[in-house]
Amino acid sequence: MKILRINASDTYSIRSQILHPNGPESLAYYEGDDDEQTFHLGAFIESKLVSVASFYFLRNDLFEDSFQYQLKGMATLESHRYQGLSSELLKMAFPIIKQNLCTLVWCQARSEAIGFYQKVGFEKIGEELTIEGAGKHYLMFKKV
Repeated sequence: MKILRINASDTYSIRSQILHPNGPESLAYYEGDDDEQTFHLGAFIESKLVSVASFYFLRNDLFEDSFQYQLKGMATLESHRYQGLSSELLKMAFPIIKQNLCTLVWCQARSEAIGFYQKVGFEKIGEELTIEGAGKHYLMFKKV
């Protein structure tokens, strides 16, 4: 397995298949994908991209930290789940985020993925919320 920085456009196929399977492909493009401080990581197995995650320099006012990143669009192909790929993407991302002088990463985690996020050090905050077209989520954060 290899973790590499990738372009936003490299994430669209996996995002579309996993996160927006019943929606138009345009849902795979997120606002901020091409911003200068946004970065995208991909996990490759035998030169095939199988898992992606995107990180946006974006402050959530619910947290006091001045400099924050949002994790969004993390997805792994069904055939490659439960192999630690998402954990490896995060292990690569946290030092990059710290290097950018940010102290917090936050995300809106799908309710069924709460256990994974807690296992890698994220904490849940608030009540479950429903995101239109994406289902039930929790706001979560991790200090880095």
